[in-house]
Amino acid sequence: MAAPYVTDETGKYIPASQRPDGTWRKPRRVREGYVPPEEVPVYENKFVKFFKSKPDLPPGLNADESDKSKQQQSKQDGELAGLSKSAKRNLKRKEKRKQQQECDGTAEADELSQTLQKTTIAGGSGNPSPLAAAALQGDHEGAEKAKKVKNLKKKLRQIDELQQKLDSGEIKQATKEQLEKLSRRKLLMEELEDLELGL
Repeated sequence: MAAPYVTDETGKYIPASQRPDGTWRKPRRVREGYVPPEEVPVYENKFVKFFKSKPDLPPGLNADESDKSKQQQSKQDGELAGLSKSAKRNLKRKEKRKQQQECDGTAEADELSQTLQKTTIAGGSGNPSPLAAAALQGDHEGAEKAKKVKNLKKKLRQIDELQQKLDSGEIKQATKEQLEKLSRRKLLMEELEDLELGL
């Protein structure tokens, strides 16, 4: 609590006052320009001043619109007031799932109706025809062959790179594993030719 200053011909001073125990304080002189510590304003750097002067609303948003959105939000919060954070989160998830299921349900129904229109009734057995099974098997084998061809080409490319490094002198002395790799070149070439002819 700041004491009131008294001014007279001698200058500015704080008048004498009585303490709670009954003793008296002497009057105290106050220099010109003195500001007591409790009245000194708190220092604020430029960032704090900037954020305090910044408006609460984003640019372009009217105060009326923000009031409406706050009212809507407060209504929603009022409905969920008795629930914990996790319960609110679970409710939101459930609502989201329901919306997705409604959208997916209509898409599934359309898809199902299209597939039913395309299907034909066969001789009573649910098994696919032997020709269709052979075609599926052929596709699978073809994919495996293509994968093997790709793998063999990669190994041959690595062998060629190793041979170039040896020829250029990057690798002075080849290790046992590198020599074995170089010796497998002919076998890999033959296997690749067989696979390509088989395709």
